[in-house]
Amino acid sequence: MKVFIGSPGTMSGLMLRVYQCAFAAASIAVMVSASDFSSYTAFCYLIASMGLQLLWSFGLACLDVYALRKKRDLQNPVLVSLFVVGDWVTAMLSLAAACSSAGVIVLYARDLDFCRAQSHLPCNQFEISIILAFITWILVAMSSHVMFWILASF
Repeated sequence: MKVFIGSPGTMSGLMLRVYQCAFAAASIAVMVSASDFSSYTAFCYLIASMGLQLLWSFGLACLDVYALRKKRDLQNPVLVSLFVVGDWVTAMLSLAAACSSAGVIVLYARDLDFCRAQSHLPCNQFEISIILAFITWILVAMSSHVMFWILASF
């Protein structure tokens, strides 16, 4: 069987999952450190989505560590099907959360000048958190693409 970069049970797969965890955690940390984020539903949804992504990626990273230590092959149709569904679901949720949050911040910062009028809002922190969420989504999209091709190769 052909091994793709980012396949489960490989070092590249582990690194991909670790980066997903790191960027999701950073997005959560930056958003939570911003004051008054909980007043906006899109930002709360972003935190929930990144929290789910963090848990999913951490679980798969632990599975990758187990497979690397025990020299197990994780590429069987049942496991890969589970990985595909999980990656696609979390990828769609991450993209939806990042896009909705980006829409809110563009409306407030650029269109309405709400951030300038309400100087107590940390719009820069919101923007950084959203950028980190988009980076997380890119990493998840790469992972879900790899999983899809592995599933198609069975």
